[in-house]
Order: sequence, then C-alpha cells, then structure tokens
Amino acid sequence: MSYPIHHVDTTKTISDKDLKLIIDNFIEQKASNAKNILILPPDITRFHSKAGFISQYLYEQLRERAEIYFLPALGTHEPMSDAEIEGMFGTDIPKELFLPHFWRTDVEVLGKISEQRISELSEGKLNCTMEVAVNKLLLDKKWDLIISVGQIVPHEVIGMANYTKNILIGVGGEDTIHKSHFLGAVYGMERIMGRTYTPVRKALNEGFDKYLRHLPIEFILTVLGKKDGALALQGVFCGNQDETYEAACELSQDLNLNILNEPIKKAIVYLEPHEFKTTWLGNKAIYRTRMAMADEGELIVLAPGLHRFGEDLEIDNLIRNFGYYSTEETLKKVNMHKELSNNLSAAAHLIHGTTDNRFSVTYCPDDGMSKEEIESVNYQYCHYKDMIKRYPIEQLNNGWNDLASGERVFYVSNPALGLWATKTTFDK
Repeated sequence: MSYPIHHVDTTKTISDKDLKLIIDNFIEQKASNAKNILILPPDITRFHSKAGFISQYLYEQLRERAEIYFLPALGTHEPMSDAEIEGMFGTDIPKELFLPHFWRTDVEVLGKISEQRISELSEGKLNCTMEVAVNKLLLDKKWDLIISVGQIVPHEVIGMANYTKNILIGVGGEDTIHKSHFLGAVYGMERIMGRTYTPVRKALNEGFDKYLRHLPIEFILTVLGKKDGALALQGVFCGNQDETYEAACELSQDLNLNILNEPIKKAIVYLEPHEFKTTWLGNKAIYRTRMAMADEGELIVLAPGLHRFGEDLEIDNLIRNFGYYSTEETLKKVNMHKELSNNLSAAAHLIHGTTDNRFSVTYCPDDGMSKEEIESVNYQYCHYKDMIKRYPIEQLNNGWNDLASGERVFYVSNPALGLWATKTTFDK
C-alpha cells in the first residue's frame, strides 16, 4: 500500500485486525527509523474515534525502538483524568507519558494571519489579525515524528473536524482559538457545518502551511459510520497533505450527513454522561440538529452527566453571566463588555448555542445542575429522570419514532457522530 494511505471499506467495514495492518504499513513507511515520537490524540470527547486504539497500538509497536510521549489535543478542555486515560488508551501506557496542554500558557506564537486576510475570509465582518501558535513541545527539534490522530466528522466551528484543526486548535493558543471560533460564528454555522473548505479551515490551513509545514507531522484520520445499527470504522487516511483530508471529508460527508425529507418538530438528543459534562460540549445537540429543526419546534437534550456550562472555569463564568441569547444580542454584548470581547471563543459559543428564537431547547440534567442554573442561561428545564419517564430512551430508535401516544419524535443517541439537515437547508 503506497503512501499516502487511503483505505475505505463501507461494505465489510474495517476490523481491528485490518486497522492494525494499516497502522503497520504506516509505521513501516513513516516511523521505522524514528527515535523520538510525539503523538497528538483527541481527548475523551472523541472516545468513539478509534484514536485511542490507534494510539495504543502505535505505542505497543514502537515503544521498544523509540521514546514516545502523548500530548492530547485538548483545546480549551480540562486535562484528562487517569480514569479517562485508561478508558480511552488502556492501562499499558504509563500515565507520566501523557502531557497536559494548557492553551493560555504553553504556546509559542509563530506568526499571524493578516487583518486583510481575515476580513476577506469573513466577508468584512471581522477585522483583526489571528495568531498562529502551538504548544512549545511541538517545536522541540528532537522529534523525528509527530503523529496527529483523530476523526473527520462534521463540525460546527470549522466545517469538518480534525487535520490542521487538531494542531492549531487542539494544541493551539488563546488568540487562535478565540479568533477562529468567532470567525466561524460571524460567518454563520449553517454555511459552515459539513463543508470541506470554509473560512475557518482556510485560515488554519494557511497558517499551518506557512509556519508549520517544516515539522515532521503526519496525520492518521478516521471516518466512522453506522453498520447494522452500530458505529463502525469505514475509512482510515494517513498522509500530511490536503488530498488526504479531502478524501476523508468526502467519505464523512457520505456517511455522517443525514439529510431528511421533512423538518423535525420534536427532537430528543441523548448526551452520554462520560463524554458530555458541560454545555460547551453538550451543545452539539443544538449545533448538529439545528438545520433539521422546524420553526417553533422543540429540542429535548437528555444530559445526565451535565454539571457545568464551560470546560474552562473562566468561560463557564462568562456563560453564566451572558447566557444563550440571540446572535444579535450577543454581538451587541461583545461590543459593550470587555470580558466578552477578550474571550471571543466564549462569545462564539454563545452564538452557536442560540436558536435565535426559532425553536426551543429543554435541557434535562440529572442532579448536577439546578433548574435555576439552566433557566438563567435562557434554556428551558426538566429533570432527566422526569423526561425519560415520558420518553424512555431504550424504546427509541435513532431517527423517526412514532409513539403509542400518537406523537412523532426524532431521536439522536450521540450528536457528535453526525449532522442532520433537510434538503432545503444543506447543499454540499
């Protein structure tokens, strides 16, 4: 198998045995002589990506010949706990090999994307420079190989997740994260989600090409789809050029875009408690379904693990102070309040989390958050236990469900794994 490696199997899907053979080929072509290797996997929020399995296998195969460290691409998320590391990467990798990334302090600025270019990309809506910065560890000349592992899937900020995003956001810095998120928000999520090239993608790719192409970075990208009602690995793409990213996106668009014939009047979205503990992550329930929701519809978010709004405590405080109001209201607040204009990724998140009064959102936590907290940020509230009495999730299938009561609901068991839209709201 020549390099780059683009392996697709949507018929039988890719077994763990097949995946090991693909990674063996990658190792033979790219890691056979490497003595110092840095692996950049996602954190627990991409548990289903197969990145944990791939990272674990890379370590198993290479530990006798190379010094290996792991720098999870956290972005603004909290460092992984020991339990999360074991759950995703197994127990064989020593915990001290996992290094935390702190987005506010651990980075080095390499350059900037010009104000003129950001203005062009945003159609004149954003006039500022954007720093290109990464964790200082990546710049250590000792690395013979840096392996970025992760999943291509529709994404609310950039269009399609991963590739250069895993570097410049996952292990990137404050200014890059703030400006890229805000660029996507002002440009419009409906124009971004599920698209291969967007203003945010172009900005990150251009920054990566100009300032990071000299580093020995290779990407291992996975694409998962549904097979016989379960998640299945259907594509693995190894390379370091745009062609690898583009091929992975094409498959993901085929597998992860769910185009509906009619809008959804009532959607029920379940957030797995080990994966979704904040609205910062849990609002994927809103992002990924908003193009399928009917006007005046209702989105019910079942969130048993919810205990906070932001992954980052400073951003959590901003969400509590400013809430999820309309795009217009949030943009006004950015101009009026310095604490928000200095944290544009938080402002972008507030825009992503609004429905602009088009449909309602009912958040249903267990005991981790109160009615007062949920309603204070402009969402409706119901306790998780009360809502699952009305809609027992074990009786729901992914997609349309016609209930005995005569009600028709649309169920999503994990919003991170797809994008839902109608034929009138999405055009690839």
